[in-house]
Amino acid sequence: MFMYDLYMSHYNMYDFDLFTLDDVDAAFDKIIQLKYNQSVSLKGKGYGITITPLPAGHLIGGTIWKVVKVGEEDIVYATDFNHKKERHLNGCELEKLQRPSLLITDAYNARYQQARRRARDEKFMTNILQTLRNNGNVLVTVDTAGRVLELAHMLDQLWKNKESGLMAYSLALLNNVSYNVVEFAKSQIEWMSDKLMKSFEGARNNPFQFKHLRLCHTMADLAKVPSPKVVLASSPDMESGFSRELFVQWAGNVNNSIIITCRSSPGTLARDLIDNGGNGRKLELDVRRRVELEGAELDEYMRTEGEKHNRSVIKSDMDLDSSSDSEDELEMSVITGKHDIVVRPEGRSHTGFFKSSKKQYAMFPFHEEKIKFDEYGEIIQPDEYRMVDLGPDGAEDNKENHQIKPEDIKKEKMDDMTVLDKPTKCINSRKLVEVNAQVQFIDFEGRSDGESMLKILSQLRPRRVVVVRGSSQNTSHISEHCQLNIGARVFSPNRGEIIDATTETHIYQVRLTEALVSQLEFQKGKDAEVAWVDAQIVIRNKQFSGAAAEPETPTTGALTGVTNSITVNNAIAAAAAAASDQPMDVDQVEITEDKSDKQILTLDPLLNDQLPAHNSVFINELKLIDFKQVLMKANIASEFSGGVLWCSNGTLALRRIDTGKVTIEGCLSEDYYRIRELLYEQYAIV
Repeated sequence: MFMYDLYMSHYNMYDFDLFTLDDVDAAFDKIIQLKYNQSVSLKGKGYGITITPLPAGHLIGGTIWKVVKVGEEDIVYATDFNHKKERHLNGCELEKLQRPSLLITDAYNARYQQARRRARDEKFMTNILQTLRNNGNVLVTVDTAGRVLELAHMLDQLWKNKESGLMAYSLALLNNVSYNVVEFAKSQIEWMSDKLMKSFEGARNNPFQFKHLRLCHTMADLAKVPSPKVVLASSPDMESGFSRELFVQWAGNVNNSIIITCRSSPGTLARDLIDNGGNGRKLELDVRRRVELEGAELDEYMRTEGEKHNRSVIKSDMDLDSSSDSEDELEMSVITGKHDIVVRPEGRSHTGFFKSSKKQYAMFPFHEEKIKFDEYGEIIQPDEYRMVDLGPDGAEDNKENHQIKPEDIKKEKMDDMTVLDKPTKCINSRKLVEVNAQVQFIDFEGRSDGESMLKILSQLRPRRVVVVRGSSQNTSHISEHCQLNIGARVFSPNRGEIIDATTETHIYQVRLTEALVSQLEFQKGKDAEVAWVDAQIVIRNKQFSGAAAEPETPTTGALTGVTNSITVNNAIAAAAAAASDQPMDVDQVEITEDKSDKQILTLDPLLNDQLPAHNSVFINELKLIDFKQVLMKANIASEFSGGVLWCSNGTLALRRIDTGKVTIEGCLSEDYYRIRELLYEQYAIV
């Protein structure tokens, strides 16, 4: 629908030939539709790779991609996401993802601060009410089928409220596919916010069954909507489409208002108005539109089209005749033989005594068309199955329509033709537009702001970050935060630049001895049991586990659960390399044999005097909102204030710092130790 509206918006202004609607259909026929959280394993060159789409919270269908390859690290592609819950969408849940090896994100909003939702909505409503009460019109620039749903649902709900005072005014949605957009939204309720789903399941009331929003597809449809009115028009950059047409018409009236809901690319009309405002400025704009042909131009067009049609008919008849002749010649060349033929003399009249019982009629020449068919049968011609036009009034009785002139029928048929079918031309002119209307930018983009993005990055703590789509200042801001607070390796490629973000990692299988497993002290974690491992790597034969080679450098690490394979560090790689580089002579012939298939790396426990000391590790991703529920069950009063969880009548404070750690501050007391004990119970401590 986005591409349909984009094509029509440009086609209505000039001869747009970059692509056609058929190209759009052909492209989307090759796209495979997925549901959220549906994992798909790729085939062919992508064998072994699994992709999973996750909701981005930006617009319906917006996706965060998780890419995983078996035995390797995972990649998260997250751009244009929104963590806040809105009227028609839930927020994304990036913080629930496990720590990714590589995160690809954008820096578009890295230094951008949003207004609070309540203040934004109040500003939006105040502007609309003041404009309508001054007998002015409001133009709201929106996209085709994304963020427009949030605004349409919000405004229709406001129009339903009798106390708002808006029911006396008109509300319209204007784009080339407005009907399809609303019908699409009605069928996607299951992927929208929990609130909409509950209202739909309970009252069976579709929230996108608008009662006050009128759907318009052309400027003629909009002209039927009484003023004053609020119009949601595409496109958001105001470079084409109905938003540009309405701006040219309404910008000169001081009572009107122009509301821009998203930041477009630099150099566009909408971005110029955001940066510089209106303030009575005079803008010289290109006004391009498509008009119907009239008079001599229409006659010339019809004559030219008629000649083209006649030539095509003659060419098709010639092709048909030639194909028939070739088929007849083929049959004649195959069938041979002698036949008795009675030839009637031409011009000879009947001279019999009795009158001939058969009357000879004059006949026109007739060419029998060859019926084309394939293995499925006769080829269907869609034109033969179209409904017959019954006339201007849809009546079949010729007696009632005998007074209708052919000119009237031709005129009505021309009126019923769509814009794409009518003979038209494009005209271009320069117009000086004085911007007297009030111009405001009110953010309805639906993206996370800079502060929220930095917090989400701190919670994810990716090992590597690729920053795309952002100014140099925004990119540097994200890069510095990731390097200082997360310790991640950051890449910030330029447009078209190829980077190598891979890391050299080795995964080896190791065997755990019974002596080692018996010494492990497992702690209950979130989804598994974890334990700290102090062991050394030795190389043993797979068949004879008792024959141990000389142990290598001891290594330490954390073991998750009871498993037969873990990822170890480069000490294992060194041990494997040492085992595989030893040649063996057999029958005086030098043969290098790989022993790695017969030997396996084994973890043996260290002696007590060899155990290194280590600090305690707290394993869990605790949320303060969840810990508040734990305190309530323990009959400890607590409340949030400014992101801090205050306990015991404000004497103890729990807060999460940028590194992800939770701190507890306050005077030493019985409540302090009690709360600290409850906090420790939320972690697996090894």
